[in-house]
Order: sequence, then structure tokens, then C-alpha cells
Amino acid sequence: MSHLILFNKPYEVLCQFTDAGTDTPRRTLSDFIDLPGVYPAGRLDRDSEGLMLLTDDGRLQARIADPKYKLPKTYLVHIEGEPTDAMLDHLRQGVSLKDGMTRPAEVERIAPPDLWPRDPPVRFRKTVPDCWIQLTIREGRNRQVRRMTAAIGHPTLRLVRWRIGDWALDDLPPGAWREATAFKF
Repeated sequence: MSHLILFNKPYEVLCQFTDAGTDTPRRTLSDFIDLPGVYPAGRLDRDSEGLMLLTDDGRLQARIADPKYKLPKTYLVHIEGEPTDAMLDHLRQGVSLKDGMTRPAEVERIAPPDLWPRDPPVRFRKTVPDCWIQLTIREGRNRQVRRMTAAIGHPTLRLVRWRIGDWALDDLPPGAWREATAFKF
């Protein structure tokens, strides 16, 4: 029987099981997950938090991670400034990045979500407003969400992946994991 793991990756944790090439050890998946034979289905940057899926099923891993299947990934994004409706429409239509146009995204302003505190906390500046958006994309370029918000003039302050396809974090605390059921593609 194959395994599918939902993991809430904390901030500053590498989305791999080993950390080679640095003198200062960094936290990795092996600090949290002791189930042998599972591997990440996709990546999440060290400075991002939230849902990661891991599996020991290579076909399932490919279906989750490969952009050709257009599996939606939903992020809660804390951004600097308050974007206009036109700026959000720009995200909805696709943004031009150095590596080409993004696919159209789904985006909406949201109230600040009830999330766990981040350590270290996001820097706060009294003179610069901020807000939260929910952004859903169907591709997964390197640092794509951060580059998209920067392209409309609103840098990302905090990025939490909340959902991948039908799987969501719900009440899973940072650093915790649970087994889930894989759906049929």
C-alpha cells in the first residue's frame, strides 16, 4: 500500500531530507518525518510555509508535481501595500516574468487568516500598509508567487501554501504530518 503524507512545513525548513554543502546545519524534512521511502511531490521554498505532499508512489508524485496536470495550489499571501483592483486583475490575466507569462491566477483579498505565529515574525513597518490575498495557481515555477506579487509592486512578506488540489492543511500544526487518502486522477 502506498503512502500519501500531508506535512505542514515550518518556516526555514528545507523541503528535502538531507542538507549537503553548508557548514551550518539547517532543518530538513528528516527532523519531522520518520517514515522511510517517502519523497516530496513538488517543492516549497525554505522561506515559505505550509502544505507539502510526500509519497512513496512515483506515479502519484509525478501527477501532483507536474505542471501539465494543472493541479491547483492555493496560497495565503501577506503582501506589502494594498493592491488596487486593477493590480489584482493583472494577476488574474497572467503576469509577465523573466521566464515568460504565467497562467491566469485566481485571486481575492481576504481578512488576515488565523495562522500560527511565525518565528521570526514578519517585519512590521508602521508607515507601510499591508494586506492578505488568497492566490491560486496551476503551475509551479521557481518562487512564482513571490515573483508575481513583486511584478505588481507588492512584495510578499509571508507565504503559506494552504491547499494542493483536494488536500488542505486545515488544523494541521506546523511541523506535524498525517496520512491522507490519494484520489484517483
